[in-house]
Amino acid sequence: MIHLSAIDGLILASYVAYLLLIAWKTRHHSRGDESSFLLAGRRLTLPAFVATLVSTWYGGILGVGEYSFRHGISNWLVFGVPYYLAALLFALFIAKRARRTQLLSIPDQLEKAFGRTPALIGAGVVFVMTVPAAYVLMTGVLLQTIFGGSLLLWVVLGTLFSTVYVAFGGFRSVIRTDMLQFILMFSGFAMLFLVLVLNYGGLDFIRAHVPPEHLTWNGGLPVGSILVWYVIALAALVEPGFYQRCYAAKSESVARTGILVSILFWIVFDFLTTFTGLYARSLLPSDTPPLLSYPLLAAELLPPGLLGLFFLSMLAVIMSTVDSYSFLAAQTLGRDILARKLNQLDHWKPNRIQWGLLASALLAILIAMWKESAISIWHDLGAVGTPMLLLPMLISFNRRYSITKPNWLGVSMLTSGFGALLWTFLGSYSDGYPFGINPIFMGLGLSLLTLLPVLRRAPTA
Repeated sequence: MIHLSAIDGLILASYVAYLLLIAWKTRHHSRGDESSFLLAGRRLTLPAFVATLVSTWYGGILGVGEYSFRHGISNWLVFGVPYYLAALLFALFIAKRARRTQLLSIPDQLEKAFGRTPALIGAGVVFVMTVPAAYVLMTGVLLQTIFGGSLLLWVVLGTLFSTVYVAFGGFRSVIRTDMLQFILMFSGFAMLFLVLVLNYGGLDFIRAHVPPEHLTWNGGLPVGSILVWYVIALAALVEPGFYQRCYAAKSESVARTGILVSILFWIVFDFLTTFTGLYARSLLPSDTPPLLSYPLLAAELLPPGLLGLFFLSMLAVIMSTVDSYSFLAAQTLGRDILARKLNQLDHWKPNRIQWGLLASALLAILIAMWKESAISIWHDLGAVGTPMLLLPMLISFNRRYSITKPNWLGVSMLTSGFGALLWTFLGSYSDGYPFGINPIFMGLGLSLLTLLPVLRRAPTA
């Protein structure tokens, strides 16, 4: 438990008050039309696009600290480079096409291309992938570190404060809070990094105080355990948050440029977080809980006021992802699953989103308390969900190929997902995955094998 001063507590309390103010000001916004509530009227400008995407896609800050503390600079090659490459592919080949469709979600795209059954299956996958279990876990851990008490209590309260304003203001509230959280995340880590450099020097100090493998590209890990993340990163091509922001963008140009600019900000932030993790490994005892390396380092170095700012920075990073993913999960459950199942997509009922928000929050809390490992949650959900969506979504945007039997696509999606899930369970109850094959490879292999017989090249004009 880390004790904060009165001024630190005031800083955190001001942030909570701001969130409650947003909830109060947006309490009537759910009365608007569907596009306004779910996509902010499709008027998202470039600065707002970048702020909300950058902050949302970087919610795993404690997990990043854990990995940096354990494995050093390889953090950049695991949680940085593969995701930059995947985001670049999305920007170049999907962003404009997604905005051009004028759709609302990934299931809408699947239904447009293949029909209702693949859309419902895809909606189920999107719901599971967007339930923010890893992030509510990190919110609870961080709050427990500050205030003590039960982890479950802080997970529940953190989830509540991260989502209450979304229930009333929709995507507009997400954007409004993300813009502040974007500023907080960079200012907090830049401030701590500057304090570290001024007090201890640069790379020479780190080189002298961390294990040698921390400065190698793989951090002492097997090559396969690094490369698998380059496949898991392909989840960016079916990342619901990317599609949501592209659908909400003011124009096709904003959608593509926004992702390209976001990549530059992620590179800068990864530099700050990776080297902060190396400083933590240099300055803290080797038996420090890796998940808490950032907050414990800050508690050692920062004076009152600055310590509160840094804790608020970490909290903002996590909560920006909790609110965005909770809203996506709620939209998926309330609209893309329930309304589609009832053939009521044309009947806009915001209360379905609000009930979906409650359901997604409860499921996130249950998963968080069950797994209790953010990296494990990321890995398992990405390994199962990505194979089910990746090839169908890529084919849906590609005019050169088509699926001759759309109903078969549902069978393919379920087969690939079940195969990856089975492989995940087998690996969790033994010393490793069968034959050393990661679940995501099993799922992608099954997806390809089951789609090849029904995949046809469109005739050229």
